[in-house]
Amino acid sequence: MTRFWNCAVVCALVIGMCGMAPGQAGAGQKNAPATVSEETAAEKAAADKARSDTDDGLVIWPAELPTTYPHGAYQVMFQARGNYVPVLHWSVASGALPPGITLDDNGMLRGEAQRAGEFQFVVVVRDGGKPQQAVQRGFVIKVVEAMTVKWKVPAHVTANRIDGSVEVSNTTADDMDLTFDVKAVAEDGRATEIGYQRFPLKRGTIGMTLPFGETLPHGAYVVYVNVNGEVAKRNAIYKEQMQTPVALQVVVGP
Repeated sequence: MTRFWNCAVVCALVIGMCGMAPGQAGAGQKNAPATVSEETAAEKAAADKARSDTDDGLVIWPAELPTTYPHGAYQVMFQARGNYVPVLHWSVASGALPPGITLDDNGMLRGEAQRAGEFQFVVVVRDGGKPQQAVQRGFVIKVVEAMTVKWKVPAHVTANRIDGSVEVSNTTADDMDLTFDVKAVAEDGRATEIGYQRFPLKRGTIGMTLPFGETLPHGAYVVYVNVNGEVAKRNAIYKEQMQTPVALQVVVGP
């Protein structure tokens, strides 16, 4: 009897364990680890994306082009992604590049823009397949002013003086040799210097204040502000000029 009871107990234990659902842990045991780790899942997603990219057709890259300024060195290499047959050939299908910038057959966009503006154009790339695959994409190159000058305090009369100030900015990647010159020109053509400075205007300078002012004889004056910025290594000179819209009346003598 004792031997039979032991056998029954063992059989019951075996049957109980067999009755568990697959993957179910016994009491007091931790859950079994997942079959696929998070790292493996991430790697699989990356692989799926890579396969998806190669399944796509020809795509032009980059999607946008950087801003530049007149006489600033410009160089961007177009690239193609997706399935294509080498060798690629690049050209401008329509629109216009900034004067001074060209697109080479190998996809290199390079040069120095000659003037400010916003230039829209369409680039087309053709591969070496037969039949040939061709894809187009529209782009914009913004050429901003290298040097900007604007009134901070417009020229005005206070008693027997004309005073004011301007803000000057250097948006280029180069330091400039800046000349700031302000003249008050009377009705008879006589010009009086009422402001002058010359100094290095550091690259990236935004909104530097340059004041001017002088005591003047009785009369009507038009104020002219002339600002020149020179970058010798680029053989580039940037010029900005402003003037008062009407003559300013100095009615009190010095």
